[in-house]
Amino acid sequence: APTLDQILTSTAHQTLVHGDAKLANFCFSRSGKDVAAVDFQYVGGGCGIKDLAYFIGSCLDESSCERREPELLDQYFTTLRSNLSIYRPDLDPKAIETEWRELYPVAWTDFHRFLKGWSPDHWKINSYSERLANQVIDSLH
Repeated sequence: APTLDQILTSTAHQTLVHGDAKLANFCFSRSGKDVAAVDFQYVGGGCGIKDLAYFIGSCLDESSCERREPELLDQYFTTLRSNLSIYRPDLDPKAIETEWRELYPVAWTDFHRFLKGWSPDHWKINSYSERLANQVIDSLH
């Protein structure tokens, strides 16, 4: 756990993170174009990809997570690049994307680790999460 946390907290590109970015903590307009986040009990600075990993894991079942991961990451970074060009043109979106894409499996593994300690029988603990976590852990050795 300390190694995963150290990797995620030492990223060059930090942002404001929700910290509990599950689907239940977001309200969407009927059109789906507007969204509001609620229940900021863990808010703080950190690596934004942590919220994305948690959000995807809360929305999709195991096979959908694995099958749609590339598409969802692509959509996330397309939207991030677009918004950075408007609100933070001083930042390098390619550098952020490169760093955060690499950290996505680490963020997923960190949440998986939390779940196994908090609720070992949770439905989000599945073979996809186990495989991803094992790959990350193996890469650290």
